[in-house]
Amino acid sequence: MARGCLSGPVAPTLRDVTVTAAGRFALPPSLPAMQHLSPADAQDLLAQSPETLFIDCRSEMEYLFVGHPKGAHNVPWNDGPDWEVNPHFVQMVKKLAGQASARPVLLICRSGNRSSAAARALEGAGFSNVQFVLHGFEGDLDAQRHRNTVNGWRHDGLPWEQY
Repeated sequence: MARGCLSGPVAPTLRDVTVTAAGRFALPPSLPAMQHLSPADAQDLLAQSPETLFIDCRSEMEYLFVGHPKGAHNVPWNDGPDWEVNPHFVQMVKKLAGQASARPVLLICRSGNRSSAAARALEGAGFSNVQFVLHGFEGDLDAQRHRNTVNGWRHDGLPWEQY
């Protein structure tokens, strides 16, 4: 399985992240595709590679009250009240990783948007094995604009908890 897809002399940093009018995070379109896993494949990776650092990059409130995958550490990519990108995100992950930039890192958010941007920032900071969970914890919206009904970690019946 291919891991870590960025190559070349310039990798993205937090400065490369912009927010669209719709409130979504955006990166330059010239960046190559990021490695992602289905929720089931992500669970398999965690079972087969217990050294993988599993990061839930949603807000603290989402992590606590919506729920989170069992074993995931909460390091918000952005958080209230201003919802700006967390300037300490990379340092917080490095601390959890024990400064080992080769340690596998798996990211999850609500639907895959934030974790994709966070994965790019980690790769830009030198992490060489970063992936994110496609569809995230809650998954995509259905026709009635509800989550947890189409796809995602929780929809797929994978282990999770909430407070």
